[in-house]
Amino acid sequence: MRLAVVGATGYVGSALIPSLIAQGHEVLALGRRSSSLPRDDNIVPVEVDVADEAATRAALTGCGAAYYLVHSMAAGPDFARADRTLAERFAAAARDAGVGRIVYLGALGHGELSMHLESRHEVGEALNGTGVPVVELRAAVVLGSGSISFEMLRYLTERLPVMVCPRWIATRVQPIAEGDLLAMLVESLGVAPGVYEIGGPEVTSYREMIDAYARVRGLGRRTIVDVPVLTPKLSARWVDFVTPVDRKVSHELIESLTSEVIVHDRSAESAFSVRPVGLDDAIRAALDTQANRVSATVLDRADGLDQGIFTMRATASIARHETARVATDLRRCGGDLRWYGAPILWRIRLLAGRALGERTRLRRPCDLERGAEVDWWIVHHVDRNTLVLETRDWRFGEAWLAYRLHGTCVEQVGALRARGLTGFLYWQALRPVHRYVFQQMVRRRAAPPAQTVET
Repeated sequence: MRLAVVGATGYVGSALIPSLIAQGHEVLALGRRSSSLPRDDNIVPVEVDVADEAATRAALTGCGAAYYLVHSMAAGPDFARADRTLAERFAAAARDAGVGRIVYLGALGHGELSMHLESRHEVGEALNGTGVPVVELRAAVVLGSGSISFEMLRYLTERLPVMVCPRWIATRVQPIAEGDLLAMLVESLGVAPGVYEIGGPEVTSYREMIDAYARVRGLGRRTIVDVPVLTPKLSARWVDFVTPVDRKVSHELIESLTSEVIVHDRSAESAFSVRPVGLDDAIRAALDTQANRVSATVLDRADGLDQGIFTMRATASIARHETARVATDLRRCGGDLRWYGAPILWRIRLLAGRALGERTRLRRPCDLERGAEVDWWIVHHVDRNTLVLETRDWRFGEAWLAYRLHGTCVEQVGALRARGLTGFLYWQALRPVHRYVFQQMVRRRAAPPAQTVET
């Protein structure tokens, strides 16, 4: 089927598209900025603003179904009206384009709701208002890297062994694993139109989710002090201080944390074949999925912090006639600290690690191939011009080191998913040292041992 994903650059949209392609569908990825849209043989990127009804109608023509995965929470206090207007225009465009069904991801909630939750329900009603069949999935917290709710959970738990929390820490919530949500979105193409409330098998609380994350991550139990007088607005400022998530979105979500979001209607259990996993397994899957994605895309990551991962890049220029030598050098990694560059600093680092209980040793494999052990790394990928190394059992977190020979440039990327406050402080304290060492490392790649070049 030819499908449209509106909001293709968002968290859910970008994760959903590969699942749809795996089922054999052709995907139109709709978004406001063409440069941010995904590219693939089975993806047609379409730059369009959903507020432009005529342009949206033209883009949707020929689509059997459309996923509506947009929101306007970052637009400010008037986001609810903006969301309702966008939904009305999109539904009208879908009707006129002959779209067979709309699949919409909304939010759980009953009774008195926050502005955010109320807006999610209003969007569902607006989409239903033009006669196009709609499948509306209502979910609570999605446990997956990139979900704002999960990122707040991650940063709070990783960075704060002791935390002060307001009353919403005890609010009942029914989270769902990212993988289960994606599977249900795919199956929504074949179920009867209607509203389906979805969630994992456990009704839990934000306190219990913090405990579960700490348990799965191996961080030790977190101490949580309840402060009933700490209002959602004050707690939003506290979250701003601790976490780097988008403030405009996080503030609206925090206002919603006092609302209970659990499944009341269980019709989804008979409509879908998916049997959601429990809380611990969902968090474990979120972390494993993220680590696998980083291994596959580390060379394309930008500098800085994103979704709990610190990334640092360095580059060096080489002469064109030196490319073959550099490519050969990549395949000689391991067994000697001089291969990295700045060997004295590396020797000091290894000695310090041993004092902390690390047991590292230098080793060079006979055959450099996927899965081979190189020093304290495992080879994730290797070809003539690329080398990606990873380690997932380091005390400070999961780390990656990758090289790519691109024309007359050598690119080097290091990344760390810090584990707990110790990992965070390790990276922050040694950031200047890392920057210097990385420059030395990439220069070592770019020139023979007796020479140096400027980056």
